[in-house]
Amino acid sequence: MSMARSPYVEQKVREALMEDLGFTDLTSEILVPEGAWAEAEIVAKEEGILAGVEEAKTAFELLGAEVVEALRDGSKVRPGDVVIRVRGPARALLAAERTALNFLMRMSGITTATANMVERARSVNPKIRIAATRKTVPGLRFFDKKAVEVGGGDTHRLRLEDCVLIKDNHIAIVGSVSEAVKKAREKVSFTKKIEVEVSSPEEAVEAARAGADIVMLDNFTVEEVSRTLRRLEEEGLRSSVLVEASGRIGLDNVADYAKTGVDVISSGYLTHSAKALDFSMKIIKAEVR
Repeated sequence: MSMARSPYVEQKVREALMEDLGFTDLTSEILVPEGAWAEAEIVAKEEGILAGVEEAKTAFELLGAEVVEALRDGSKVRPGDVVIRVRGPARALLAAERTALNFLMRMSGITTATANMVERARSVNPKIRIAATRKTVPGLRFFDKKAVEVGGGDTHRLRLEDCVLIKDNHIAIVGSVSEAVKKAREKVSFTKKIEVEVSSPEEAVEAARAGADIVMLDNFTVEEVSRTLRRLEEEGLRSSVLVEASGRIGLDNVADYAKTGVDVISSGYLTHSAKALDFSMKIIKAEVR
């Protein structure tokens, strides 16, 4: 067992194993002798960028298997590449297989999508950040966000407590952008950023004037983003705020938004629509001891 393993990762992987195993792996219990020993390889079936190695290793190790070789998160893989080699009790390998593969497939898919989006955006705007949203699978946010980070993206908020993000529904209750920012500034620690989601160039100017640190342009077209940036420039406010574009931004249009000069693009696509990368596990040696 690795001494560097994260307790949080171990807990969540253990929960995933319990979800998949139930009380026992019935098929292996019937077919595989208790003393059987095996060696297996996890192989990439398509091109992409690897993530989820720690999680996959943890799944095998928790059930008593030994990982003897593994690539690192962030490695580029092609079809046929061996990413993990593991050995141990055959029943343990088979019981951990799906959990290990699920972490690898989902996380590698998110990492690959993030890297592709970062590459397209930075080809036209080298300083831009590509960020994830909180549109993650319940219970898997840490892993979804970790995969974004491996792909060169920004995790944005992990939890609601990370910063103040004033959204349209907050403004509807409080009454105005300025009043919402004022209330937040009075209460929030100096260590926390205040971000405001706006729906028009006028609200963006209002938020910047009120002292917001970040202005999020929600569901703006590319033209509306450009027009808002010009307004902030004309009002002498552009240098005082970070500007984030969000809403309906994916691989097909991220470069168009990046060209406008925004500082950050956040996209739910990275975690709710990225295609999983395909891997499979094959037993390459087996014996009964």
